Amino acid sequence: MTEYLIFRLYAPLASWGEAAVGESRPTATYPRRSAIIGLLGAALGVRRDDDEGQRRLRDSLGIAIKQRSPGSLLRDYHTVQVPASQSRVTYRTRRDELNAPKKVINTILSSRDYRCDGLWTVAVWLMPRAELALEALERALESPYFPLYLGRKACPPGAPLAPRRKTVACLRDALDTDFPPLCGRTTEEEHRALRLPDNSLYAWEGDAERLDGNGRGVESSEAWDDPLHRRRWQFGPRTEYRRMVRAGEER
Repeated sequence: MTEYLIFRLYAPLASWGEAAVGESRPTATYPRRSAIIGLLGAALGVRRDDDEGQRRLRDSLGIAIKQRSPGSLLRDYHTVQVPASQSRVTYRTRRDELNAPKKVINTILSSRDYRCDGLWTVAVWLMPRAELALEALERALESPYFPLYLGRKACPPGAPLAPRRKTVACLRDALDTDFPPLCGRTTEEEHRALRLPDNSLYAWEGDAERLDGNGRGVESSEAWDDPLHRRRWQFGPRTEYRRMVRAGEER
């Protein structure tokens, strides 16, 4: 039996950043390890420049996701005006940048992706060398120190995270936890409003059979989403396992 902390993520807009090159800023269909570590760190009040606090989070937690719906893709054409790089000029605030002479202002174009009306269940558990407690994480999610966002500051949660602790025999029992329907809807209304598919995607770390003791139909890949150094935006690799499960499918 393992104790898990389980919570729900939903928002009209979410953005789970992936490797970004050039003008494109893509999003994954579900939150990655770095996103969950960042969200829990914000709830606890761990700052990005707190290297020791970030290390404790990274080394203490195992993470799994159940994607109930990836949401629909929205692409935002984004423009930002910034001053040209000049070795003798330092802009300390955004106001300083915008007050720069027009002749040195450049426009940067980018394409930013979001997921609309996505719905995910997250389960975290303690690793053997954990320096945190699930009870403390649960309290932090109920009353976060910093505002919580689903990837970007424009993406606050659209429903309570409803964190809870649960001790179960397998990870899938934790991820299949039911939450109250969103916005007072019935379960059937929520299913129709969010266009929830019949399939759910499970993604986890550890080993192939951790989900429910059955390694059949499991695929794996290397994911570069383990936050090694927040201030330098450095990420390391880990092995992620995934399995698509149809509603009502026997284990």
